[in-house]
Amino acid sequence: MSNDVEFLIIGGGAMGSAAALSLAQRGHEVLLLERFEPGHLNGASHGTTRNFNPAYARPEYLHLLQRADSLWDELSAQAGTELLHRTGLVNHGIVAEQRQMHQVLAEAGFASELLGIEEAEERFGGMRFETEVLHIPAGGQINADATVAALQSLAAQAGAGVRHSQQVTGIEVLGEERVAVEVRNANGNETLHARQVILTAGAWTRQLLPGIVLPRLHVTEEHPVHFALRQDPGRFPGFNHILDGSRDIGSPVFGPIYGMHTPGSGIKVGWHGSGAVIDPEHRPHQVIEEQLHALQLYAQRWLPCVDPQDFEPVSCTYANTDDEHFILDRLGPITIGAGFSGHGSKFVPAIGEYLAELALGIRGSEALFAATGTERAPLFLERRRTLGVA
Repeated sequence: MSNDVEFLIIGGGAMGSAAALSLAQRGHEVLLLERFEPGHLNGASHGTTRNFNPAYARPEYLHLLQRADSLWDELSAQAGTELLHRTGLVNHGIVAEQRQMHQVLAEAGFASELLGIEEAEERFGGMRFETEVLHIPAGGQINADATVAALQSLAAQAGAGVRHSQQVTGIEVLGEERVAVEVRNANGNETLHARQVILTAGAWTRQLLPGIVLPRLHVTEEHPVHFALRQDPGRFPGFNHILDGSRDIGSPVFGPIYGMHTPGSGIKVGWHGSGAVIDPEHRPHQVIEEQLHALQLYAQRWLPCVDPQDFEPVSCTYANTDDEHFILDRLGPITIGAGFSGHGSKFVPAIGEYLAELALGIRGSEALFAATGTERAPLFLERRRTLGVA
């Protein structure tokens, strides 16, 4: 492949890899660049489990979910391996919201059911509840590592170039359909030219576009943990638990809790978006001890199948916008996908298709996901401030 390509994708995590596959399978010339080596742990696309949680009310997300729901099965069939394991998913904590979501999901074609506490604990013996539970059978866990590998392999089979250890150091728009991209690799520095660029660089997005005003991206380092099992968890769905931080529940609250069974590693449990704000170039890899202790107290009360004293922290980065909605937009010859952390993985194949169609000019951007325009409400910071998270 020459240094002049039709579509150049910067960032070979799940979103960039999905966009590469979508474009390559449509017959377009594609080059995917990833800064790090295959299987690296520096971003947000590594690990074996992410929840597929269909509980969204906004139509923009529901449309993406409906498309992703079918694309996951198609992708698994192409890859010859199950990438989404449908264990079901339960949400609990705020009954009114769960009942409203039950109605929304029915209208969107996703089956769900409301379970009383006793019935929920009988079905899911590894968990405890104190409110009515929303159970969504279509939910489950995505294998993130296997997904990235499958997307890149399938994209390469369709003709895409996939290059690792390629650090992009600069992007310059030369014209309506001409972009120069400076790259550093083992051979030194080189300049690539593309008709269109898709930027899916996660935590590094803003530093690669210094001349373009984008919504703020808050980059945090998160540390969920894998708790060791002390008994067979039985039927264990993914879960999301909204805790009331205004009352004594036996442990501090640093945000919503999510979790899932990670075969071979135990039960993964984490706070959503409570990590320290960091510079991704100087990542501290430092666990916040009070949040870790609060996870242990949570597990002790709510997860009888685990040993709260036996755990292994894991680390990843989040990159969230102020309002926690995605950036999916095209600015001239640059298409941007960002702000996915904490809830983007479930949408991966649909977002890859969305980004490809934005770059091709066959779909327009939506106001909710715009890269420019109205100021975004500071929900991310307000939520953290309310809970005492710096």
